[in-house]
Amino acid sequence: LLCSSGKDALVKWWDLNTQHCFKTLVGHRAEVWGMALISEEKRLITGSADSELRVWDITYIQEVKDPDEPESKKSKGTSPGAEENTEDDETLVSDECPEERLVKCSKVGSIIREGRDRVVTLATDRTGKILACHGTDAVLEVFSILSKEELQNKLEKKMKKAKKKAKQDSEEEPERPVELSLQEEIQRVTNIKASSKIKSFDLILSPKGELKIVLLLQNNIVESYNLNLSAQVLQAVRASKITIGGHRSDVRTLAFSSDNIAVLSAAAESVKIWNRATLQCIRTMDCEYALCSLFVPGDRQVIVGTKTGKLQLYDLASGSLMETLSAHDGAVWSIALSPDQRGFVTGGADKCVKFWEFELVKDESSLQKRLSIKQVRVLQLDEDVLCVRYSPNQKLLAVSLLDCTVKIFYVDTLKFFLSLYGHKLPVLCMDITYDGTLIATGSADRNVKIWGLDFGDCHRSLFAHDDSVMYLQFVAKSHLFFTAGKDSKIKQWDADKFEHIQTLEGHHQEVWCLALSPNGDYVVSASHDKSLRLWERTREPLVLEEEREMVRVASF
Repeated sequence: LLCSSGKDALVKWWDLNTQHCFKTLVGHRAEVWGMALISEEKRLITGSADSELRVWDITYIQEVKDPDEPESKKSKGTSPGAEENTEDDETLVSDECPEERLVKCSKVGSIIREGRDRVVTLATDRTGKILACHGTDAVLEVFSILSKEELQNKLEKKMKKAKKKAKQDSEEEPERPVELSLQEEIQRVTNIKASSKIKSFDLILSPKGELKIVLLLQNNIVESYNLNLSAQVLQAVRASKITIGGHRSDVRTLAFSSDNIAVLSAAAESVKIWNRATLQCIRTMDCEYALCSLFVPGDRQVIVGTKTGKLQLYDLASGSLMETLSAHDGAVWSIALSPDQRGFVTGGADKCVKFWEFELVKDESSLQKRLSIKQVRVLQLDEDVLCVRYSPNQKLLAVSLLDCTVKIFYVDTLKFFLSLYGHKLPVLCMDITYDGTLIATGSADRNVKIWGLDFGDCHRSLFAHDDSVMYLQFVAKSHLFFTAGKDSKIKQWDADKFEHIQTLEGHHQEVWCLALSPNGDYVVSASHDKSLRLWERTREPLVLEEEREMVRVASF
């Protein structure tokens, strides 16, 4: 049997043999967000959008036939003379509704939660002795479910008390049978307040009676609590906390160091440097809301462009912020290193493209020279700048604008050269091949267009993703490129043959950005599912026909 709940405020029972819904439970006023089976699957607890946990008794019915029944009756309809037994056969069929033959459900009562919002997670531990639930807040409510022996002992004590009371009141014993209330069977243990809103949890009850609880919080922190159930005062103690490992918010920018070893990831609150080989975080630095980033040549410093329009320069050895510059009046959407490695270019929401150069300045505190950056030129445009890229020979600069076009300018004179027009929505990402012959643009209209950089003609338009194309980058020394989309997929394409090569599936939500290592062997991607994923190129040959066949099979 399968039990399911949904936003239609119903709980349904399904027979997996017949693949048929045979029973529907009504009684909820809103969506049923959580369910748990307790007491050896003889009770069902449902959590809805209100503060009630509804408790249902489950009775499993098996059709038991008389063992002395003749074979002719058991195999009805198999012999020609079976018609004369129709009256007797009807006595074997229950008068109840067919749905009542497998399961009977009756509501026992309700347990009132302290939380007033909807249930997010409702679950028990493996032994079925502990039930816990939480809403959209930071409080986990823990309940204890009494076993059969504990219920029997409690009932006997209650009956003794009732008899004593009856003897004191009058000589006659009470006629009413003594029963345990639902609140006595399922007792509230305690509430655990986490440091942030709870996303999910799990429980383990040790044989010694100690309850271990692990909480995953909305800000990507994992907290562990211990609760001694045999203590007189029940108080949950936080045992450990995992905080520094990953980011607290979505990673919006990634970059590889020139030696393929270090990976930079930046989010709304911090910049982290990871070792690609060990997957360990080796440096964490506080920052503003980051949108773009790069390693300074030499890999000793990094530059981060922020949502507030600032450029932040960090030193990796000390993990300190060396300099902050107000670069743009709006968000710094894109940053690109110049091919001669002497500077970089930034594009922002203030409709400007700014050119920067690295310089060495004397540090006032240590009297030693340190790296700094200075602005050398500005290109004013009519629309917000979303993405900027240099051609490998540093002669051309491609600028993606909010008006859905990509403008190509000469770097030396900043004169207009080409306009790439064709996307229906703004171009969010683009890249130019190592030989400067092709430019690929990815747009919010879900398409990737491949253009020639000599005349600005569109070679091919590819329907790339089921949602916006968020990032695009060519593999070094090739015309292969990767795209990342809001449809949670990463895809590899051939810009010469206009073919889809492979799809990398692993992320569960939108992929915001990716970065390719300079040698082309590694791809790192960041997603809304709060994960960074590292992909490695294998030596195994890829047969396109086999890949397409697998896609066709999966689509059916």
